[in-house]
Amino acid sequence: MRRSPDPQLPQATRAAAGSLPAFLAACAVALPVLLAVSAGNIADPIVRYDDYPALLAQPEGFWQKTLTEGRWLNYLWHLRGAVTPAWLNFVLFQILWGVTAAAIATAATPPGSRKWFTAVLALTLLPAPPVFLMAPWSSTLIPGFAVLALFACLALVLSQRALRLLLPVFTLLAFTAYTTFPLILLAVCLIITRQRSLPDLAGLLVLFGASFAGAVLAVYALNWQVHGVFGIPLDPARSPDPAQDLTGLWSHLPLLQETLSVLLGKLSFQSTPVLLFHLCLLIAATAVLLRRQPLEALYLWTALWAGMALMTLQVLKLGVTIPVRAFHFTWIIYAVLIVRAAQELSRGPSLPGRLARNAVLLVALSYLVQTAVQFTRFRDWQHETRAMAAAIAAQTGPVYATGSILDYPAARKAGLHRASSLASRLELLTGRQVSLCGAIPEACAHLPPRLTSPAPEPQPQARLERFKGANVLVFPPRQ
Repeated sequence: MRRSPDPQLPQATRAAAGSLPAFLAACAVALPVLLAVSAGNIADPIVRYDDYPALLAQPEGFWQKTLTEGRWLNYLWHLRGAVTPAWLNFVLFQILWGVTAAAIATAATPPGSRKWFTAVLALTLLPAPPVFLMAPWSSTLIPGFAVLALFACLALVLSQRALRLLLPVFTLLAFTAYTTFPLILLAVCLIITRQRSLPDLAGLLVLFGASFAGAVLAVYALNWQVHGVFGIPLDPARSPDPAQDLTGLWSHLPLLQETLSVLLGKLSFQSTPVLLFHLCLLIAATAVLLRRQPLEALYLWTALWAGMALMTLQVLKLGVTIPVRAFHFTWIIYAVLIVRAAQELSRGPSLPGRLARNAVLLVALSYLVQTAVQFTRFRDWQHETRAMAAAIAAQTGPVYATGSILDYPAARKAGLHRASSLASRLELLTGRQVSLCGAIPEACAHLPPRLTSPAPEPQPQARLERFKGANVLVFPPRQ
């Protein structure tokens, strides 16, 4: 017979003892499923152009982001010296996210509830579209996800007071890894709270606000000390347009609309019916919790409102759009809301309970399948660049790349952001430098026009040509 926690133990200890089996069970489900879903990207993971410094432990390639993004924790990670393969970094990234999801699912499930809901919530959290979009930066994001995983696990074993005392420290660490990660810490604190009240909610928001402001000021001070700039000036490549008054804020409303439109599109895989299904499910789940657990609904929606308020302020104040991968917290809150509503409806045998359970299973399983499919979209680019690397390795001489690299079909399917992704990948595979003629035309001035400006083709095929002892990778544009 399974023994229940000793009632004489402190409350935090009893809660930890009760949470551990559910957490281990959630991990046992989540980690194999997550690795299976991402199997298409494990053997040869996609690496974005600005993730190569983390992969190769080259701090100089990341130094500028300490100023323009305040990501000092990531910079320290670049100093580690040891270089591990891309597949290992990707697997570690996925494991850290799987542990975080399992811990959040355990924290969100009230004590004494069925482990089924903990497992389903973990499975619903795993295919979060923002996490999928972060995967190509797995080497850079390892320390940030380690902070999230540690905090989420501590939430299961520490008292509420002890966890909140740690919030300022973890907020600073999370902010210096990815600026929106502190919002996930807030969500964890709100989710794990059991003795809910309006004064407690207000106190937690004040604590988080002070912690977030302290983290921002700490990074500002560090940038001032190191870079001579008190602040985090945005990279000019993002075309920032800081608002100086209300008119400026108002002029940035189209950017906010664009940010939200892209977010909703990515969360629903560009399907209007799927988006409407999510909205209806969210409204129904909120109505259920408002009726049965009103304070829990308020706490969860507060996490969502706080995050969206900070995002809205950033867009309107700085005049930039925000990528979907920064909205990690939205999927977490959505998943917790719908699964907790299903759990409340399932307290007794009823048709609404069965429908709710089926709905959350539909979300979890369909998104796991869709994510698995999405992870295979990088295969063509990875396969073709491996073939290019093999052809280059068989030849001597310098290597050049010309033509429309980003418009190449495999590159577009993989969603490459910059042509330098090609150069970095081929250098990783061959150990030889690749000169991009589009970036440094003077290096390719000696090449003939037929190579530097290839003719369009109906079905472009990259090819390797030899010219006076040099290797020229030609990417024809689409006709």
